[in-house]
Amino acid sequence: MINVLFFAELQERLGKEKITLEAAGMTVAEVIEKWIAAYELPNLEYAMIAVNESYASKETILENGDTIAFIPPVSGG
Repeated sequence: MINVLFFAELQERLGKEKITLEAAGMTVAEVIEKWIAAYELPNLEYAMIAVNESYASKETILENGDTIAFIPPVSGG
């Protein structure tokens, strides 16, 4: 099982801050494709990605017990 954390607008849109899913052996990109389709999270593909509290790329392969976080871009003034 993989823990998936969402922040800011992604969390608000999904209505949850955390979900778990079977994704061992999948890449981050595959998880993004799956969840964009399932939960209509269009900005997910632009979010910064962290796996186990370290920044990661979309090519990172996930393992059981990993935690992946999606942090959307923010702006301010």
